[in-house]
Amino acid sequence: MNVTTIRRPTAWIPVAMSVAALATVLIHIVRFGVAREADEGTAAHLWQILMAGQLPIIAFFAIRWLPRAPKSALLVLALQAIAGLAAVAPVFYFGL
Repeated sequence: MNVTTIRRPTAWIPVAMSVAALATVLIHIVRFGVAREADEGTAAHLWQILMAGQLPIIAFFAIRWLPRAPKSALLVLALQAIAGLAAVAPVFYFGL
């Protein structure tokens, strides 16, 4: 992977947002358990904002870097996808 590509903020910010979303879900599970609530709480809203907020950043990264450095850009996009799936997995697994 081209080191200069991963150092771009548009490359690592979505990964950091996915990690923050995953941490939000895990902290919520540890503190309150996996029982469904009548109303979505703060953790659910934070998770939604973090997951949806990274989509425009990923799109900008793809538009900007895929034509310039396709191989390294695809690796970064794969890393972003894996991080996003890791943040989504507990939500679907526990049905939160």
